[in-house]
Amino acid sequence: MQYYSTNGSTPKVSLQTAVVKGLAADRGLFMPERIPTLPKAFFNNIGNMSLQDISFVVANTLFGDDIENSTLKDLVYDTLNFDIPLRHVADNKYSLELFHGPTLAFKDVGARFMARILGHFNRQENNDESLVNVLVATSGDTGSAVANGFLGVPGVRVFVLYPKGKVSRIQEAQFTTLGQNITAIEVDGTFDDCQALVKSAFMDSELNAHMKLTSANSINVARFLPQMFYYFYAYAQLAKRGQDLSNIVVSVPSGNFGNITAALIGKRMGLPIKRFIAANNRNDIFLNYLNTGVYTPKPSVATIANAMDVGDPSNFARVLDLYKHSHKAISDEISGCSYTDEQIAETMAKTYKETGYILDPHGAVAYRSLEEGLNPEETGVFIETAHPAKFKSTVESIIGEEIDIPDRLAAFLNSDKQTVELPASFDKFKQFLMSL
Repeated sequence: MQYYSTNGSTPKVSLQTAVVKGLAADRGLFMPERIPTLPKAFFNNIGNMSLQDISFVVANTLFGDDIENSTLKDLVYDTLNFDIPLRHVADNKYSLELFHGPTLAFKDVGARFMARILGHFNRQENNDESLVNVLVATSGDTGSAVANGFLGVPGVRVFVLYPKGKVSRIQEAQFTTLGQNITAIEVDGTFDDCQALVKSAFMDSELNAHMKLTSANSINVARFLPQMFYYFYAYAQLAKRGQDLSNIVVSVPSGNFGNITAALIGKRMGLPIKRFIAANNRNDIFLNYLNTGVYTPKPSVATIANAMDVGDPSNFARVLDLYKHSHKAISDEISGCSYTDEQIAETMAKTYKETGYILDPHGAVAYRSLEEGLNPEETGVFIETAHPAKFKSTVESIIGEEIDIPDRLAAFLNSDKQTVELPASFDKFKQFLMSL
C-alpha cells in the first residue's frame, strides 16, 4: 500500500518511508491511498475473538501488503500483551479502559506498535550506523508511552519535548527519569510550541542532513492507525454481552485528534459505529468548526484535562481529507462538545458518588457528553484514556477520597528527574540537536 500526503504535492511513498519520515516533504500528513473493508464474517464472529486476534486481522488488512504475515503477527501480539476491558458504568454507558498497559495510558497501544515497526524497518536496512532520532511533543501521556515503548530499542534515540509546568508530576516522571536512549526536553512554552518545534525540525534541510529524524506523535501513521484496534475490541465486547449493536455511539476525549481519526478510519473499514462525539475541554477548536464551518486554530488554554490542551490539532487535516473537506459530511457523523474545568470536576464528583466509578479528567469530558447527548435507544462507549492516579491530586480533591498509586507509577516517582531546559525557540532547539 502506498501513502499520500494530505497536502497533495509530493509523490506517494511506501509504508516504510511514511513511518521513518513521519511527515511528508510538503508538511502534510500521510494517509493510506485506500481503506480496505473487512468482511461481514469477521464481524459475525468478532465476539468470540481475543484482542490480539482481532487486532491482527485489522492490521493484516491494512498493512499486510507491506509486512510479512508472521512478522506482523509478532508485532501485534507483542504490542498488545495487556487487556483493554469494557466496564459498565451506568445505564447504557460503558467505559473502554485504555490504561492497563505499561504506562497506564491509551497511547501505549500506538507507541508500542510504532516502536516495534520502526525497529523492524531499521533492521531491514541492515545498517548499524543508521541511528533513528525520534522527536515527540507531549501534553502528558504521549511522552511516557513513547519513551517507555522505545526504551532500550537498539538504533533509536528519543527526544521528548514537553511544556514546562503543564503536565502532572506523575506524567512528567514517566519520561524524565528513564535515561538511556531517552532525552526529555523541558520547553518554556505550551504544547503547541513543542509541536511546532518538532514540525520545524522535519522541514529543516541542514538538520535532516545531520541526523535521521522521525516523529512518534500521532502525525506518524504507525502511531495513530493502531489506535483503531481497541474500537474493534470494544465492539467485540458489546457483542459478547449480547448488546444491541445497531446504535453504538462512541465519545472520544479529543486533543490532537489522532485517537478519533483512527476510530473514523475503523468505521470506513466496516466497524458499525452509528456516530462519534469529539469531546473537548475549553480548547474547543473542533466545536467551533462544527458551528461555523471555519477551522480557526488558537493558542491552547491550560485545563485540568491537560492532555487535551491543544489549540491546533494536527490530525484535523486527516479528518478533512477523509471527508473530502465537506463540513456537512463531518457534521453528519461527528458531533462536538466543550466543557469547563468546573463542569469536568462536577462530572467526576457526581459519577463517583452515584456509581463508585473514578473518572480521570479526560474520561470525564467524554462521559459527560454521553450523559447529555445519548438517546435512550443508543449504547454509549466513552474512552477512559489514563489511570486516574496519573492525576492523583486533582482527582482526590474532586472526589474527596484518596486513591492508590499503582506500583508501576510509584516507581517513577522514586527516580531522579533528568531534563534539558530550552526556550520555545527553533534556533535553540536546532542548535541543541546539531551539537549531538
